[in-house]
Amino acid sequence: MSPRGVVLAPPCCGNAAAKAALWGTSSSARPPATMRAVLLLLLLLVASRCRAPHCPARFTRRGHYTVAGLFQIHVAPAAAARPEVQQCDRVDTLSSHDYQLFRTMRFTIEEINNSSSLLPNITLGYEIYDACSESANMYATLGVLAQNMRRRVEMISNFSHYQPRALAVIGPHSSGFALTSAAILSIFLMPEISYEASTEILSLKHTYPSFLRTIPSDSVQVEAMVFLMEDFRWNWVAMVGSDTDYGRKGMQTLYKAMTKRDICVAYRGLIPANKNASSLELKKMVRDIVGTKVNVTIIFSDRRSARVFFEVVVQENVTGKVWVGTENWLLAPLVSDVPGIYQVGTVIGMSVKDGQFAGMRASENTQPAACASDLGAKCCNQLCTQCHLLPPTSDPRAMKSSYNVYSAVYAVAHGLHSLLGCNSGACRKDEVYPWQLLQKIKQVNFSLHKNWVYFDDNGDPITGYDLIMWKWTGSAWSFDTIGSFSRNPNRLSIDWDRIVWHTEDNQVPASICSKPCERGEKRTQVGIHRCCFDCEACPAGTFLNRSDLYTCQSCKKSQWAPVHSETCFERHIEFLSWAEPVSWALLTAITLLMLLLMSTAIIFALNTTTPVVKSAGGKMCFLMLGALACASSSLYCHFGKPSWLTCQLRLPVFSISFSICLSCMAVRSFQIVCIFKLAAKWPALYETWMRHNGPNLFIGASTAVQVMLSLALLVTNPSVPHKDYERVAEVILFECSQENSVLVMFAVFYNVLLSVCCFVFSYMGTDLPKNYSEAKCITFSLLIYFTCSISYFTTYSIYQGKYLVAMNMLSLLCTLAGVFGGYFLPKGYIILFRADLNTTEYFQMAIQSYTTRRSSA
Repeated sequence: MSPRGVVLAPPCCGNAAAKAALWGTSSSARPPATMRAVLLLLLLLVASRCRAPHCPARFTRRGHYTVAGLFQIHVAPAAAARPEVQQCDRVDTLSSHDYQLFRTMRFTIEEINNSSSLLPNITLGYEIYDACSESANMYATLGVLAQNMRRRVEMISNFSHYQPRALAVIGPHSSGFALTSAAILSIFLMPEISYEASTEILSLKHTYPSFLRTIPSDSVQVEAMVFLMEDFRWNWVAMVGSDTDYGRKGMQTLYKAMTKRDICVAYRGLIPANKNASSLELKKMVRDIVGTKVNVTIIFSDRRSARVFFEVVVQENVTGKVWVGTENWLLAPLVSDVPGIYQVGTVIGMSVKDGQFAGMRASENTQPAACASDLGAKCCNQLCTQCHLLPPTSDPRAMKSSYNVYSAVYAVAHGLHSLLGCNSGACRKDEVYPWQLLQKIKQVNFSLHKNWVYFDDNGDPITGYDLIMWKWTGSAWSFDTIGSFSRNPNRLSIDWDRIVWHTEDNQVPASICSKPCERGEKRTQVGIHRCCFDCEACPAGTFLNRSDLYTCQSCKKSQWAPVHSETCFERHIEFLSWAEPVSWALLTAITLLMLLLMSTAIIFALNTTTPVVKSAGGKMCFLMLGALACASSSLYCHFGKPSWLTCQLRLPVFSISFSICLSCMAVRSFQIVCIFKLAAKWPALYETWMRHNGPNLFIGASTAVQVMLSLALLVTNPSVPHKDYERVAEVILFECSQENSVLVMFAVFYNVLLSVCCFVFSYMGTDLPKNYSEAKCITFSLLIYFTCSISYFTTYSIYQGKYLVAMNMLSLLCTLAGVFGGYFLPKGYIILFRADLNTTEYFQMAIQSYTTRRSSA
């Protein structure tokens, strides 16, 4: 049995009705019952009443792969009384707008065919359908789905290997038409890329999985309009829309969005379909809008309805208002040509972002080759016998939409390029199914004349809108781009200097019901609209939440708020995180110091037997370098959220390590003094000091004192993570506790005492040989230490915040760097760059000079 299908009407059916026929099929080949019933009903409604001469495709070109285009080249004058394919060839209904878009598609395909880099050795063909009405649009959609060399759309259970006439569809122009075609094409997973259908319903991928578009969704336009209302501080507006899918859904979405942002809609209404300017219903609508005393009216409408609406506005002599338009009609000459419209006031709104491409003007001026129309013969390849009657295109919206068509065709080409493996330089000429191409189109990401073309998960482009304002020179119309709306993140940019308001003082017209309340004042609603209110100050201890501007709420215990606050502020927890810029700077400095310490240790280890290393303390140098490294590593514990371990370690590790370093410096200074001064005067004392290993005992004893202080601190008053609510009213400082206790002060004071000892011993050796005198080095190091400590405590007395920890670290880091720079850096310099000063002879000469100087004294 043949698969069940629907036979399309003959390509040129004359006045005879098209016939539909069904073939039986086995139950295993049948599609799901619900889908089959709905689709067959739609097909029968269309195909069974074809009354007009109609060719499936008005313009065709053969190629390896075919792309279909749905354009409203003719405009149906009115809705049909019964389901039939209406005539699409009346001269008086030609649309220069859509004919320009068709020419853009034809030009784009020719450009791609002539390209050596995109789809090489592949020729794209096209079939252009005139979707002048709903029924013609559906008939054209079925024509696209008909298999090659056949006139039927088969109904089978699996469309994976179904080969229709075209691989992808560009169009149609309107949201209403797109909802119809997308519902059918999605069953076959045929890619459909619309250039003007913007209703957000089409973003629902579970319903329209194969639909994409190169125009932003209306949800983006709605967001842009809400931003516009907020930027101009308009919260009292009227809203009208066309009685279409585009207008109804757009108004619904816009109303919800504005209500959430406290923008009141004083009036909402739908412009009646198929009405003219003499309609009493339309006149009543305009009078009702004027009666609300709003200065801003949003018109979410198609072009036809917008024109009729403005005709009534002009008749009713409504002037000095602001009219906010959508991209559908804002730049349409059909609306701007309304007689007397220049008197209505300021017209502002959204327009698709401008896009230019090379050869755009050429595509506008290209005329198709003429050929005779013979309905009994095969449809003409470039049939458009009346198009020479169209005036030159001056529709700015058509120019913008042309780029949408241009990018849509290129998206199909890039998807096919990827599917056919053309990156190697030649394309495979494989059999391609629409669902395969759909997957590739969803993944395209390419640059087209400095604009990136790609789709999000909903098949929508990541583009925004231009903000357009109408300009008048007398009654001559023009427009100016005064801003733009961009996405990710959403942002409305306005060039305020380019705005010309049609008001006496050229100021932004106000459209509010009540003046805004002062800070901390709640609104007391007057009437039914929340935007109409009186202001009443909130009492002390309460705040005004943005979610409810009509009630003063009490702050929580963990919060704080100043008097007359619009909101209650959470006391957020603050600590010095790893991600802070100051943290990165400190981490870099600490790590650099650690590397310098390691490098110095290696240099000293390789030069242990040299006089400079011996005079610096020999093996004691490695103990000092290790202590400095430990002290430096303790600084890492100051970053991030305090924990029990970091709080326990950071102060004891630094204090003990620094005490070791200071003890070594003190011992080394004392030994030098002993050797040159005390050994001769008190030899027995010096011998006892050296025999009982006095240096090591001193270092051990002085370190033990610091260890005992640290242990006492850990036992009696351990440092633990602590939230301080007292020091800063606005925040909670998360830090280690008891950093300023008495035992901490003792530990700090003990290191200061060791520093004083170092200074005293080094000062005693100021007249020793310069090779052995550490007075300058130690004095420099201790001076930095004292300066940093004083600076920190001064800062502590005037600043309380999370960066106090950073100041503490900076003080400690500078102290460690000062010790390293003052004590080790000069010696490392001599080892690396002044080998002549690192010899035994040089040191003996220094000693002899010192001895001679002492003797002569």
